[in-house]
Amino acid sequence: MSAEEEVYLSLSAASKLLGVHSTTLRRWADAGSVPVYLTPGGHRRFAHADLLHLAERRPSPAQQQLLNQAWATRALVQAHANIASTAKRPAWIAQIDEPARGAWRQVGQQLMGVVLHYLNSPHEDSELLAEARRIGGDYAHLARQTGMPLTAALEAALFFRDALVDAALHIPTAAQPPIGEQVRLLRRLSQIANAVQLAVASHYE
Repeated sequence: MSAEEEVYLSLSAASKLLGVHSTTLRRWADAGSVPVYLTPGGHRRFAHADLLHLAERRPSPAQQQLLNQAWATRALVQAHANIASTAKRPAWIAQIDEPARGAWRQVGQQLMGVVLHYLNSPHEDSELLAEARRIGGDYAHLARQTGMPLTAALEAALFFRDALVDAALHIPTAAQPPIGEQVRLLRRLSQIANAVQLAVASHYE
């Protein structure tokens, strides 16, 4: 097919072809994950061939959930390894005795479950963000029980946030989602991590 014969689709039609929301496709286009062409009137148009190529590369929703699960598992394993490592063990962990660490692990696992649901949700979910804030309150409660100052409690929250980000940055190339999806995941991660950290801070006030 020549360039003159190429079929171009509107944002709405292209979104339906890919089975994604139009805002998602717009975000992918803005991030450079899929070529987009602008009409003289400023409307987005997508080449049919480019969309088919993207569809071939893009994981199915079920595959993406499995990738997200693997990513989260890697983050938890790395976080636990850093806690166990004398060289990498964060200073705040010394303030938590072994019996209390079980409660911290349980709260961390609850948070990971909320993170996974939030990442896999097609839209921002206020209930999940509220749950993240509740877990942030639990973190603050545990921290205050040990006499941990606010700065140390926030360091603990940042520690797990950094573990998630580090895991996201080290996803094998073959398993990486399109750039637009990576941006969405990191943005979602930032939103839910912010909710936790602000909740921790508010429970110290």
